[in-house]
Amino acid sequence: MLNPSSPLPLYHQLSEIILSRIRSGEYPPGGRIPSEHQLAATYRIGRPTARQAVELLVRRRWLERRRGSGTYVREKRREIGLFSLDGTHASFQREGLSVSTHVLSPMQSKPVDPSEGNPFSGKKAYCFSRLIRVETAPVLVEDMFFDPVIFSGIDAIDLQDRSLSEIVEEHYYRRPVQGKQNFRIGYPDIRIAAALEVEPSATVLMVERYLDFPKAARAFYAELFCRTDRYVFSQTIGGTVDG
Repeated sequence: MLNPSSPLPLYHQLSEIILSRIRSGEYPPGGRIPSEHQLAATYRIGRPTARQAVELLVRRRWLERRRGSGTYVREKRREIGLFSLDGTHASFQREGLSVSTHVLSPMQSKPVDPSEGNPFSGKKAYCFSRLIRVETAPVLVEDMFFDPVIFSGIDAIDLQDRSLSEIVEEHYYRRPVQGKQNFRIGYPDIRIAAALEVEPSATVLMVERYLDFPKAARAFYAELFCRTDRYVFSQTIGGTVDG
């Protein structure tokens, strides 16, 4: 029940109760929640307070109003974190999606072609490229570059259908301490377009990802090419970052 003695306003307390029931599944996605009149009667508060609580969750996009019908829990959107602690591969899996990877270019140590923004430009690095399919559909191409000293021997590890962030932690006992991402919309080259099964004239989300490890700045760099017609890609601001 609500606590009138709490410094937290009553409407905020009620919004937290509703939210806890959404998270527990008592109010499932697509389901209708009690009306403001019912909430006011149940919690012995005025309807304006109940309305404030509901409106707060509407603004936070947990609820949606349907004219003439009531207030419903929003259907869960499939948002994929491009900058999550578990990496992109695990981000899809965490959403309960079937994920498979296809190696476009195997992990190998080689000179990196001159490229603006790539910290390994003109130097040697471990290079690896893969296509991520979600529910059998091509969604994301990752071109990755690893520091050859920090990640020595990574070319001998089986990378098929595995999260690279987990491999880095398990084999090298390292987790990123800082990172940066640049976003832009662009056109894929022939190689990327073919892998994603789109026309070269189609636009894709292009991401440059930099990760710093303890005592090893910019030890990892990746260029991501993402189809946005199937999934919403997101980035959470704040906290520790990972790749």
